[in-house]
Amino acid sequence: MPSRIATHYNTTIMQLDIRAQTLLKALVERYIADGQPVGSRELSKISGLDLSPATIRNIMADLEEMGFVASPHTSAGRVPTPRGYRVFVDTLLTVQTIDESGLESKLQSTLQTGSSQKIISNAAQILSSLSEFAGIVLTPRRESVFQQIDFLRLSEKRILLVIVGPTGDVQNRLLLTDVDYSPSQLIQAANYINQNYGGLSFDEVRIRLQSELKALQDDMTRLMQAAVEAGSDAMNDSSDDVVISGERNLLSVSDLSSNMVSLRKLFDMFEQKTSLMQLLDVSSKATGVQIFIGGESNLVAMDQMSVVTSPYTVNGKVVGTLGVIGPTRMAYERVIPIVDITAKLLSNALSHIHT
Repeated sequence: MPSRIATHYNTTIMQLDIRAQTLLKALVERYIADGQPVGSRELSKISGLDLSPATIRNIMADLEEMGFVASPHTSAGRVPTPRGYRVFVDTLLTVQTIDESGLESKLQSTLQTGSSQKIISNAAQILSSLSEFAGIVLTPRRESVFQQIDFLRLSEKRILLVIVGPTGDVQNRLLLTDVDYSPSQLIQAANYINQNYGGLSFDEVRIRLQSELKALQDDMTRLMQAAVEAGSDAMNDSSDDVVISGERNLLSVSDLSSNMVSLRKLFDMFEQKTSLMQLLDVSSKATGVQIFIGGESNLVAMDQMSVVTSPYTVNGKVVGTLGVIGPTRMAYERVIPIVDITAKLLSNALSHIHT
């Protein structure tokens, strides 16, 4: 079970009596299940309440006036609004009980092998596979410091810069030089940087290089300066900060792909990633599972979209966020525990690597 579902907005659930809450819950659950507006006659059958059709119509009119449901022009039935979904997920939702031990045993092997990058990629794939929507993971922010670097001569005037971070993560950058450095020169330069600057940020190294390398040969100075510039670019590169898996699953969701405008918004979001990173960054500052519902704020790119997220940790410290992107009309009771358990298992796997 999720440790906590965060509330983003103050809802007016206290305004609703038990009958109104029961009818709203029944309406949202039925609409999530089949996507059709729900009428008063159907609500009288599925709500379990012994109410006359006239009483149900009156209660639904009140719910519509308060902004929890709306009436599409083409139907006499009603559908949930973003505000109605918010009340549902915050106060009325019954989260499914799943076999956590069985799910954990299936996922642990997938999340316990490989590098940090591989484990994070696997987590995104797991979220996508289990939810049948898109899985996303905001990766831990790279520390700007490096533990060591190495130079690998690829060919004349082409050198591979290998940067090892404090946690063992590796970044590679290609250096194109105007000098053909020998292997011994490359070893000498790497040793000098590692012995004198290992554990510092590239910005700090850049400042110190300006005053400390005058005694070295000009060619070696240029090589080290090129390495610092490339290393700084590598550490500041945010192109792979968000790992996404299963985007194509959303093409089969009619609520999200019903027209070209929606499709363009959807894939602009995946391509640019800016709004996703902002949303996930906000989520990382809270505790437990959070639900962002389209239409509530500018954080969610589309009104028909919801994002279920949870932060994950390394050795108790929050380092990133993961989640599922799907339609507002998703089975929250099933998606919430998937996100919650995956966050716990990813936290355990990464903490094990970095102990």
